[in-house]
Amino acid sequence: MSTQSQNPPYAVDKTQVDKRSEKEKAIDAWLPITSSRNAKWWYSAFHNVTAMVGAGVLSLPYAMSELGWGPGVAVLVISWVVTLYTLWQMVEMHEMVPGKRFDRYHELGQHAFGEKLGLYIVVPQQLVVEVGVCIVYMVTGGKSLQKFHKLVCIDPCKHIKLTFFIMIFASVHFVLSHLPNFNSISGVSLAAAVMSLSYSTIAWTASLDKGVQPDVEYGYKAKSTVGTVFNFFSALGDVAFAYAGHNVVLEIQATIPSTPEKPSKGPMWKGVIVAYIVVALCYFPVALIGYWVYGNGVDDNILVTLEKPTWLIAMANMFVVVHVIGSYQIYAMPVFDMMETVLVKKLNFPPSFMLRFITRNLYVAFTMFIGICFPFFSGLLGFFGGFAFAPTTYFLPCIMWLSIYKPKKWSLSWITNWICIVLGIALMVVSPIGGLRSIIVQAKTYKFFS
Repeated sequence: MSTQSQNPPYAVDKTQVDKRSEKEKAIDAWLPITSSRNAKWWYSAFHNVTAMVGAGVLSLPYAMSELGWGPGVAVLVISWVVTLYTLWQMVEMHEMVPGKRFDRYHELGQHAFGEKLGLYIVVPQQLVVEVGVCIVYMVTGGKSLQKFHKLVCIDPCKHIKLTFFIMIFASVHFVLSHLPNFNSISGVSLAAAVMSLSYSTIAWTASLDKGVQPDVEYGYKAKSTVGTVFNFFSALGDVAFAYAGHNVVLEIQATIPSTPEKPSKGPMWKGVIVAYIVVALCYFPVALIGYWVYGNGVDDNILVTLEKPTWLIAMANMFVVVHVIGSYQIYAMPVFDMMETVLVKKLNFPPSFMLRFITRNLYVAFTMFIGICFPFFSGLLGFFGGFAFAPTTYFLPCIMWLSIYKPKKWSLSWITNWICIVLGIALMVVSPIGGLRSIIVQAKTYKFFS
């Protein structure tokens, strides 16, 4: 990136040695984030694609319909640029102290804000994002399986409740969740990244093939100015949800080997660039072509709007299932790491297979249960997610950068970071407002245990 990084305002010992005890080394060699550090740069590419290109891409045409052409394109482009910049900052800060790696988001937060404050600022937000995304993907996976069943199963097939499809989707995770670390799920993540590009391509090419609909309208759907404004705010939350990958970026970088001569930021950044090119190839065609073809008549999932050809849409839904299986694992791994760290380091449980087996199964069961109880959870996430997605992705890295590097006032670095902070805070304030209103408006159609 063009912004220059300043030297840290403190002295560091370049001959710093590993001061961990043998017990601490053994624990770190067991924990999911630090147990394997032999990843290649392309692992970074497909892990970041899997984390970033969630099923949220399919709701981007709907977000465009609530934003309108000019603001919609501007929000998409600005979000892409700002989140690429903040991701670059996190990659740079991973090894800013020679001899030390900030392997987890909260460790970087503790370095920037202090031991306790860093934990209090970062961990709650990171957990809201990661656990929230896992629950949303439980529901998304179940809905995509249900849609696939509905498309391929002609009468006399009986209707099966969404609950059972969520349980089928969860059953995969009761197995996959026992893969020990990021590198062990690289095959799942690669398949997920390929699927995300595939179903995104199906979404925009099938839309393009249909052509602009005869009754298409591009005006705002809401009848009142107030409704239009609130829908606009809610759509901003949808876009923020689409760029949520920063919550696992340090954990992904922790899997790449690093030496003073060849720090991990080189291969990591190469992977990030490839990932962001793929993100652009997924997001922009789906959002712009989907909105251009269907206007404000588009559903909140473009695949629902398409419907035909049946075989292609059924296939796209199965691609979504494979992708959210990988995404679930990417977002669950840092949560597993947090739980296992607390149990082993704070509560002094011995590291064991049984400990891992119980904690991970309980987590999968919890996300499945919440997904079954609240199949409308994605609507709630627009509200809760605004508080966590915007900070962790759009402006928390900038605050950390200013706190640690202390760039000169009115320098390019200082100005760039403050612009990102102002935009991010605005997003954090307005998107929950829009999300709350959409919850209130749609509450009458919400059904528990549907």
